[in-house]
Amino acid sequence: MSEGELREQIAEHGKSLFNRGYGVGTSGNMSVRLPDGMLITPTNCSLGRIDPDRISKVSWNGSLIAGDKPSKEAFLHLAMYRSRETDDAVVHLHSTYSVALSCLRDLDPENVIPPMTAYFVMKVGRVFRVPYFPPGDPQLGNVVGKIATQYRAVLLANHGPILSGSNLNSAVAAIEEMEETAKLYLLLKDEEISVLTREQCQELIERSSS
Repeated sequence: MSEGELREQIAEHGKSLFNRGYGVGTSGNMSVRLPDGMLITPTNCSLGRIDPDRISKVSWNGSLIAGDKPSKEAFLHLAMYRSRETDDAVVHLHSTYSVALSCLRDLDPENVIPPMTAYFVMKVGRVFRVPYFPPGDPQLGNVVGKIATQYRAVLLANHGPILSGSNLNSAVAAIEEMEETAKLYLLLKDEEISVLTREQCQELIERSSS
């Protein structure tokens, strides 16, 4: 896919996510990997009104190559790409239910959302919650980079989810699945939940990778 087509794809997914309530105001950002860096949504840009020509092009050292000033969370995307060499897209949202989950106490940080549905297991897998850092804190990039070697889905405490995928379609589908499963978990957290067993999860992982 050409750079121009990737720019159009980012704008298309951004509008879709915004129109369906996965983003509000100027929250959230997404990127795709390029041979010489990445394309990422600009700072203070609504996902619902992305101009493909103004999407930021950033080098691997974080320098702006073209377009508007990049999201202040570009360093998080770069950290994910460095740790996940086979993934070519990253999406970060402030989606309501995932953010709500990120604010709860007494969750297992290594497995924030239990394996409640088959599609969550296949599209997302385990979710790791990292401690709170102020938005834009470079230390957060170091922490996320280390976690991303084992997890494609990370929940930033009191902030929101960031997730990588093999391409933008995959990353968007996975973060939507994560948001809907977070909603289910919050609806059912005071009930006795039937979750998938380790063996069932492993079978699903093998099915999705074959």
